[in-house]
Amino acid sequence: MAFVRSLYARFPLELRNRIRPLKHARIVFDAPSAPTPREILWRTEPVSRLYGSERGTPIDRYYIEQFLGKHATDIRGRVLEIQENDYTTRFGGDRVVQSDVLHIDPGHPGVTVVADLCDAPKIASSSFDCIILTQTLFVIPDLPAVAETLARILKPDGILLVTTGGISRICHHEDELWGHYWNLTRRSIELVFAGPFAEGMLEIESYGNVLSAICSLQGLSAEELDATELDLRDELYPVILGLRASKRRV
Repeated sequence: MAFVRSLYARFPLELRNRIRPLKHARIVFDAPSAPTPREILWRTEPVSRLYGSERGTPIDRYYIEQFLGKHATDIRGRVLEIQENDYTTRFGGDRVVQSDVLHIDPGHPGVTVVADLCDAPKIASSSFDCIILTQTLFVIPDLPAVAETLARILKPDGILLVTTGGISRICHHEDELWGHYWNLTRRSIELVFAGPFAEGMLEIESYGNVLSAICSLQGLSAEELDATELDLRDELYPVILGLRASKRRV
C-alpha cells in the first residue's frame, strides 16, 4: 500500500484528481457519470447533434424498429422501401419475394424504382404487397398527392407501413437537400390518409412520452434510458407516430 501511495504522489496533479487509491492496493478510475436531470434540461447546446448515434441507438430509431417489429408479418411478397431495403430484409426475411428500392435519384445505390411519389405515373397500379415508408413524409411538400400514389400502387389487401416524427428537431442535412416541411400529429396523419384509404383501414400509434421526447431532442441514446421509461406511451408527447394502412379489396 505504501508503494502505491508513493507512486500515486508522483502522478501529475491533474491525473491524481482523476484516480484514488483504495484498500488492498487497488486503484480505481472514476467512471464518467450520466447526465443529471438538471444537466439534461438546463442547457442550450444539445448533448449530441447526431441524434445520439455516437452514444448508442437514437431514440426515434428505437421506436421505428419497435413499430416495424410489431407489424413484421405484413412485410411480405413484393415490398417497396424508400432509399434502401434494410428494414425489408431485416423484418421481412424469407416472406419477401421481391425487394424494390425507390429513390428520386437514378444514381442512388441499390435503386430499382426511380420516381417522385408526388407524381409517379410510371409505377403501375396495384404493384406492391407492402410499402415501407420510414421518416420520409417530412421532406415531401405535397402529402395528399403522396398518399394518393401510395394507395394506388398498393395491391388490394396490401399494407402501407409509415413512420414519421412528432416531437423532433429539424433534420439539417435533409432540410438543406429537400426541405424539412412537417412534424406531424395523429390528426394530421389521419387527415392526409383518410381520403385515399377506406374508413376503418387506418391504425395510428404514438410512441414516446415527455421524458423520451426531451432525451431525444437532447441527443441521448435509447441505451441511456430503461425500457419502462422508453415504452411508456403518452399521446400528448409523440416522438414517433406509426401508421398501418390497409388497402381494401374492391
